[in-house]
Amino acid sequence: MLRRTFLASGIALAATPVLAEQKLTLDAISRYIMKITRAKCDFAQINDDGTLSTGTLYIWRPGRMRFEYDAPEDLLVMAGGGQVAIFDGKSNISGAERYPLRRTPLNLILERDIDLGSRDMVIDHDFDGTATIVTAQDPEHPEYGHLQLKFTDNPVELRQWVVFDGQGAQTTVVLGQLELPSELPGSLFSIELEEAERRGN
Repeated sequence: MLRRTFLASGIALAATPVLAEQKLTLDAISRYIMKITRAKCDFAQINDDGTLSTGTLYIWRPGRMRFEYDAPEDLLVMAGGGQVAIFDGKSNISGAERYPLRRTPLNLILERDIDLGSRDMVIDHDFDGTATIVTAQDPEHPEYGHLQLKFTDNPVELRQWVVFDGQGAQTTVVLGQLELPSELPGSLFSIELEEAERRGN
């Protein structure tokens, strides 16, 4: 379930109080995401069984992201080189399970030019009274589940995402204070380098 969940996951870029109740347009959300280049923040993940996982998220747009889980989780999720890779220390110690980035909703926020209004993965754009909710789903594989990105206004912030997998399991991810470093090591996003290090090469 965790693997399927992260194939449909996105980015949460702050957890701050709601300052206004206004539905954001897809254009406004697209402009917000486009302004993000490099970022780093802590995250907390509430799993479907109620357990909590934590870690650190690194972003380098376009196309790169890294989820480092804290112990006791032995899990690493990376996006780079047009692929999403999942390193699970319990089942694939040296190699990663790989999936094309362009076939996951992650690509909605990691691609170079963001225009959510023109993407066929966006199947709903709603407002719940406190947050704008953008729902994304692979139109060719709806059985994979769907992703909800929740944004607040004034200023525009992506506060969390909620993932529903094909079996109905729900996972929520919320992030802490966003840092905007001027540089990040490219090695953080190299799937091949991570595999080589795990093999001891």
